[in-house]
Amino acid sequence: MEVKRMKVKVCLVGEAAVGKTSLIRRFVLENFDDKYIQTLGTKVSKKELTSRSPDGSGELKIDMTIWDIMGQKGFRELLKEAYFYGARGILAVCDVTRKKTLDDLDDWIEGVYSVTGKIPIEFLGNKIDLRDQLQISEDEMVQAARAYDSPFHFTSAKAGVNVETAFQSLAERVAKERYARKVLPDE
Repeated sequence: MEVKRMKVKVCLVGEAAVGKTSLIRRFVLENFDDKYIQTLGTKVSKKELTSRSPDGSGELKIDMTIWDIMGQKGFRELLKEAYFYGARGILAVCDVTRKKTLDDLDDWIEGVYSVTGKIPIEFLGNKIDLRDQLQISEDEMVQAARAYDSPFHFTSAKAGVNVETAFQSLAERVAKERYARKVLPDE
């Protein structure tokens, strides 16, 4: 069975303190640290995922480069070209205990689209472990994701809930989209 490789850049976007860094840490390092340290600029991590090739020809190794982008609005506009250039997918992250963070995702997504064009998105409602503080309903997540023809996941970086699933789902959607456009691995 043939093994193909594909390199993919994905960006996590969302307001400050929604858990972008913690989601990446959980996914890449399989741990969680509840000390909040604001991301300055961007932090880049890498992880290899394995999937079936969308064309059914065998296994696909996806080398994912994950960009953790600071959540401050003023810098976003200034640096969006550098941050988003070459991105093939987005994890749009909100904090389920702060409704405004879901509302603000439209601005983030439009900022990405202005650089990349339309690319696959997965919506993440993070901090689902804080069930007694929820301000975002499942219906609201469905509505937000549907506006971009995208799936959503409720996640918890702290508990590890749906983190791997969300990254894997995005990777598979990016691979499928690239195969559909005949942009084959590493082209």
